[in-house]
Amino acid sequence: MPLSFSPSSIPVIETERLILRGPEPQDYPNFKATFTSYRARFMGGPLNPYESWMLYAAEIGHWQIRGFGMWMIHDRDTDETCGMAGGWKPAMWPEAEIAWVIWPGKAGRGIALEATHAVRGYLYGALGWDTAVSYIDPKNLDSIRLAERLGAVKDPDATPVDGSDTVYRHPAPAALAGTQLAHGIEMEIGHYADPLFKPKGWAID
Repeated sequence: MPLSFSPSSIPVIETERLILRGPEPQDYPNFKATFTSYRARFMGGPLNPYESWMLYAAEIGHWQIRGFGMWMIHDRDTDETCGMAGGWKPAMWPEAEIAWVIWPGKAGRGIALEATHAVRGYLYGALGWDTAVSYIDPKNLDSIRLAERLGAVKDPDATPVDGSDTVYRHPAPAALAGTQLAHGIEMEIGHYADPLFKPKGWAID
């Protein structure tokens, strides 16, 4: 296992609106604000301040132990952090997953879609992943909608983390590259990048 990662060695991913960098100590306050809030109810929270600190330490350490992890999502124009997206496989996880979280007040702008699409492309291309899942609380409708927009489908044969989550299987690289689904995702991301675009209906990540 790679044990020599530092923040500067974590790859940077750039999209039209976002810059994804490894988590750093100065990013912690926004992480804490989210995971100690009601927003974290589908991710084991709300956590107390000590638990949120321990989880953030795990986010940083995961890169060193696994060689991949969660990127901090930064707004390209302001450098504000908007959330996190990346690969996640702590101890006892049946499979490596693609995960995301958006800070309160940042949802509804297509940020999670844009970041997670870029992250999945990196994990498939640069790291050679041939499959990935997302473990989602069945009551977390926003994340379920996002997983489905990314082409993930329920996998009843996959092993859940603790029996209370639903496993969504992402399309394999060969099933995604150059497809109508991939083009549709890119088109939707392009809509959100248009400052005049106003999505209808409920706010979605």
